[in-house]
Amino acid sequence: MHTTPMSTPLPSFGHALRQWRGQRRLTQLDLSLQAGVSARHLSFVETGRASPSREMVLRLAHCLSVPMRERNAWLVAAGFAPMYRERSLDDPALADAMRSVQRLLDAQSPFPAMAMDRHWNVVASNVATQRVLSGGSPSLLASPNVMRLCHHPEGLAPRIANLSQVRENHALRLAQQLQASHDPVLADMLEELRRYPLPAARQTQRMDGEHTGIVAPFQLESDEGLLSFFTTSAVFGSVADITLSELAVESFLPADEATAQAVRRIVLED
Repeated sequence: MHTTPMSTPLPSFGHALRQWRGQRRLTQLDLSLQAGVSARHLSFVETGRASPSREMVLRLAHCLSVPMRERNAWLVAAGFAPMYRERSLDDPALADAMRSVQRLLDAQSPFPAMAMDRHWNVVASNVATQRVLSGGSPSLLASPNVMRLCHHPEGLAPRIANLSQVRENHALRLAQQLQASHDPVLADMLEELRRYPLPAARQTQRMDGEHTGIVAPFQLESDEGLLSFFTTSAVFGSVADITLSELAVESFLPADEATAQAVRRIVLED
């Protein structure tokens, strides 16, 4: 199996294990009980006095919910071959999978839907996305990134009615991703997001209703009036390819009938 680990090389497996255990707020005893090993042996592994088996590396990674990309790096740091494939999205081996992703996006029509990678770069979208979420400077559209398209002053930010609310949601998601992956690119993105200006008119307006965290509110001003959506994000489970495991599908669902009718006019009557 050909694999290409992409994570920054780890100084040692013990160091990585200690870092992730601390990030998950677990003591050595907590983790040892979950993994079925003695706390003493776990301590030896963290300090480098004992070397873990491949099975133990994977068991500890599972207990700490370590993503596939980092599991590969853990295996390499412990002296083993990486386990999970990583291929570019244009790899012929992923052609069928990407066609399925596009069919999923197209099935959401006439409502917007897009697929993005772990750094929020848009890798696929449907026609509705291009018509409903249009706008922005050519430089932003050349390599579209969801976070920048939404919050950059030359993107959709001037048209997002509840910009502060959307920013809170995106900042939370970035922080959760960062906690799960320790990805320095995501850390830079979070800092970039916090630096973007927030117009006074967009600081307090919020979309009404109960939001559980499963869906997020999104309001956009358009020629058809105010469009109100709930957005959902879904990832692909039960895959053994890093690239596919890191794809997320973002769907925009109409929050009211007026929005549903307006979007149909924008998309279907154009």
